[in-house]
Amino acid sequence: MIVVMASRNEEDIQRVVKKIEHYGYRAHLIRGSDKTVVAAVGDERGKARLQVLEALPGVESVLPILKPFKLAGREVHPDKTVVRVGDVEIGATEVVVLAGPCSVESREQLMDIAKHVSAAGARILRGGAFKPRTSPYSFQGLAEEGLKLLAEARDETGLLIVTEVLSEQDVPLVARYADILQVGARNMQNYALLKSLGQLRKPVFLKRGMMATVQEFLMSAEYLLANGNEDVILCERGIRTFETETRSTLDLNAVPVIRSLSHLPVVVDPSHGTGRWDLVIPMSKAAIAAGADGVMVEVHCKPAEAFSDGYQSLTCENFAKLMSELGRVAQAVGRSL
Repeated sequence: MIVVMASRNEEDIQRVVKKIEHYGYRAHLIRGSDKTVVAAVGDERGKARLQVLEALPGVESVLPILKPFKLAGREVHPDKTVVRVGDVEIGATEVVVLAGPCSVESREQLMDIAKHVSAAGARILRGGAFKPRTSPYSFQGLAEEGLKLLAEARDETGLLIVTEVLSEQDVPLVARYADILQVGARNMQNYALLKSLGQLRKPVFLKRGMMATVQEFLMSAEYLLANGNEDVILCERGIRTFETETRSTLDLNAVPVIRSLSHLPVVVDPSHGTGRWDLVIPMSKAAIAAGADGVMVEVHCKPAEAFSDGYQSLTCENFAKLMSELGRVAQAVGRSL
């Protein structure tokens, strides 16, 4: 249920919050540009008794939330969320580019890529220190040593860093180094991990599962929001279909669909979405035209020597080309790069 306040009086608002908590629900306060709303989130079976809140001073109405994703949806939070990380805003006018290697392989490799993508205009460095691989014999990442290298690259270039966390147990370690913690497609429905990250006060970059519907994707975001973390960034990274010419099918339909349903910022990953470096530039441009708030792309200065996903990585030269072309698309749709 949502309680729409007719008053912005703090005493009236706090009275409603306390009453919601008294009934055993969690109160989420959203101060919008036009209205202040208090969402009561919890067991659906007792929501009827919340209707009595209409009698409290300063309350305009008490309404049911129709969508199953209560906090991720626009019913409760009509204004778009902007996630601020350092001096970067994701979800604002600027299109944000996250770029870097699939895997952190060595100091020399990471620093070379970081300097190139920073010079070309990327704002956030991506790189895997822990790598979930289909084969147990594939390169699994450098673990904490990789995290240390990412932190060093941040100090050297000023880029923020995003890296994947694989398990609930690794959250404190990864949070010690990363600015943004990524949940990969395979872990989108790892609810123990989502609950743990929900209690964290660092942004979470949530990738859509390869066979997840949009509703399932938003319900995973709901776990993060319901546990207290409001800084959630969604990432469309392609879904599994019968098509075999590309690694996945990049579902750009999802971008405007999610934007209509949710206030959370949406980023697109065309590297995993296509699995082909030659499709990354056109699909990045298409993503921005569709309304994405940013793109995440894989970059490697020597893709042929990459430990993982070299076939879908842009060279450093092609990344500079991407940034040049992306800027023109962003400007055409009223945004900046």
